[in-house]
Amino acid sequence: MGFWERMARIDRRIIYLFIAVVVIVPILLQITLPVTVSPPVRMAYETIDALPESSVVMISIDYDAASMPELQPMLRAILHHCFSKNLRVLMIAQWALGVPLGIEALESVAKEYGKKYGVDYVNLGFRPGGMAQMVGMGKEIRDYFLTDYRGTPIDSLPMMRHIHNYQDIALLVGLEAGATGDMWVIYVGGRYRQDIILGVTAVIAPDAYPYLQAGQIKGLIGGLKGASEYEYLVGKPGLGMAGMTAQSCAHILIILFIIIGNIGYFMMRRRK
Repeated sequence: MGFWERMARIDRRIIYLFIAVVVIVPILLQITLPVTVSPPVRMAYETIDALPESSVVMISIDYDAASMPELQPMLRAILHHCFSKNLRVLMIAQWALGVPLGIEALESVAKEYGKKYGVDYVNLGFRPGGMAQMVGMGKEIRDYFLTDYRGTPIDSLPMMRHIHNYQDIALLVGLEAGATGDMWVIYVGGRYRQDIILGVTAVIAPDAYPYLQAGQIKGLIGGLKGASEYEYLVGKPGLGMAGMTAQSCAHILIILFIIIGNIGYFMMRRRK
């Protein structure tokens, strides 16, 4: 049996092993490739970077564990940026299953910068209401959030004493795995002229670009690639940059397999 015949009959588990290696190794070793920052991501970065110190940035966690690989690196990078600029973070969640993801990132990044809960950041958690809640918070946040996610009355938190509605919030960042981002843009951006940045999964990004082109959002972070670009801008390489390396290596390996498979096919056909 010739070389190409043996290649044609190779155990598929060997191929799976190669794929596993090129995906796992870059993530474990935090290997990164050069990053080119796209204009939408740079717009998002510059919008946050231009905010005055102590400005309030509201971050809405509108995703769950299924979209965590793409959106969690964005969240961590944005938190690094906010806390390094001494901005205050107000976190909420429109998806109940996103609350623990927000808690994990917020608490760990805040600890790195020595930020104090209730003074530098607050997590309001999830409340039902959806669209009605988004509109209602334009009048008074306390109509929907009397306590934070721990059950602490928000009026007892120093940071919240002067935050009542969108007029007290400099920027809204929506991290989206569904259609919630559309509602933020339509009902909060449109009605209250709230400045908004969206971070979305790659599959949603094409639908969000019209908002960017129309000036309805101030920046757009799309998919794992966008997350890696934001990590690069804030100087905090993480799972975004490592994940893009793993993805790129896997794509290159698959292309090589396709090339080898086609060469083998034509060589075997020629011999016959």
